[in-house]
Amino acid sequence: MKEKEHQSIEWKESWQDEYLKWICGYANAYGGTIYIGTDDNGNVVGIDNARELLERIPNKITDTMGIIADVNLLYKGELEYLQIIVDKYPSLISFRGKYYYRSGSTMREITGKELERALLKTQGRTWDGVPLPKLTVSDLKQDAIQLFKDKAVKRGRLTKEEVSVEDTILMDNLHLIDEDGYLIRAAMLAFYKDPEKWVTGSYIKIGYFGKSDSDLMYQDEMHGPLIEQVDKTVDLVYTKYMKALIDYEGVQRIEQFMFHKDAFREILLNAIVHKDYSSCNPIQISVYEDKIYIWNDGEMPPNLDSTDKLFMKHSSKPYNPKLANVFFKSGMIEAWGRGFEKIREACALYDGPLPEYEINEAGIMVLCKACDRYLRLLRDDGQHPDHHPNQNGQDVNKLIIDFCKDPKSVQEIMDEFDFDSRTSFRRKYLTPMLKNGVLKMTIPEKPSSKNQKYFS
Repeated sequence: MKEKEHQSIEWKESWQDEYLKWICGYANAYGGTIYIGTDDNGNVVGIDNARELLERIPNKITDTMGIIADVNLLYKGELEYLQIIVDKYPSLISFRGKYYYRSGSTMREITGKELERALLKTQGRTWDGVPLPKLTVSDLKQDAIQLFKDKAVKRGRLTKEEVSVEDTILMDNLHLIDEDGYLIRAAMLAFYKDPEKWVTGSYIKIGYFGKSDSDLMYQDEMHGPLIEQVDKTVDLVYTKYMKALIDYEGVQRIEQFMFHKDAFREILLNAIVHKDYSSCNPIQISVYEDKIYIWNDGEMPPNLDSTDKLFMKHSSKPYNPKLANVFFKSGMIEAWGRGFEKIREACALYDGPLPEYEINEAGIMVLCKACDRYLRLLRDDGQHPDHHPNQNGQDVNKLIIDFCKDPKSVQEIMDEFDFDSRTSFRRKYLTPMLKNGVLKMTIPEKPSSKNQKYFS
């Protein structure tokens, strides 16, 4: 049965020396097979110089790359053609001083940071596993280490005995010290007080945007050890950047955010462990009235290139495995891809949509859309309770209660807090506060609701 052409099989009608690049690319990827003497559909057309190439091609491969490939003479009827089988090599292979890699249906040259990563991989290392000879355990921030210990014990990932050791032993147990006794980059990112001294862009940038992408209203940056950045960023986003809208279920007061905090936290943690820190770009969070964007200059495994695939069962392959292990041991992230299931569960609590992932060479962009309940509250009378002009960031209910120390009428309350709709004011504030007993009605001097006043 004829094999189909795919990323590890190529059909070629005749031999060209440029195919040596393809052999180099196969050796650096997952191996592959090239057939010489076939058309683009895999039909054998034969070659006249098969026996000559049978001797010449192996020599060229060995002379230019120092590797051995199996070159076999095959027959179909009276037609002769060649099969070149290339194995995957554990070390990175070069062809005339350049490195090539087979990716999908294309062959491309490996350069820059990708070449550095590939070279590290052949040594059994990752970018976050590279040692930093001038960094010592005493340079690490004690508050960050203590935060890690508290979280690890609380989540049951480590015992009190396991964290009650010297910092050097703890770092070694977390595999953050290499065989020569040096701390690695993952330790620096997680625990060093100023990781930007070593890696530019190892921080998080947050901005609030108005009606357009160019309408940046205010922004913040979160610096310091990554283990501290997570909680601080989540807290800042959910206090300064995403004020809750207020709704009621009966007499129960509900604070409704546009996107569930637990889901946002998981997305942020994914951004941290999958980020390509060698790019020198910060993680960027853009908050709008009804959506959030989270971007990082990183990549996912090749088989996880869409939203649908990410939310299916899959193995966990973090871009920075050493750093991911720190966050796993702290209890902040899950193993085996469980984080995406937690995102799904959190979104379901809000009956909101799953985040949408766009994964390409520019990085990973995650779009988090507001849930329907939040959008309904946002549209309702055009008011946003937690951003009321007379509020100054305080709870409207509390301000009304304080205002009614002396009895006030509905109109007096509405005038004080600039409410336009009497119906909306009664439904959102007055009726729930009366039911909760935090406001009471006076006995009117005259039998008319206009004379009715309210006091706390």
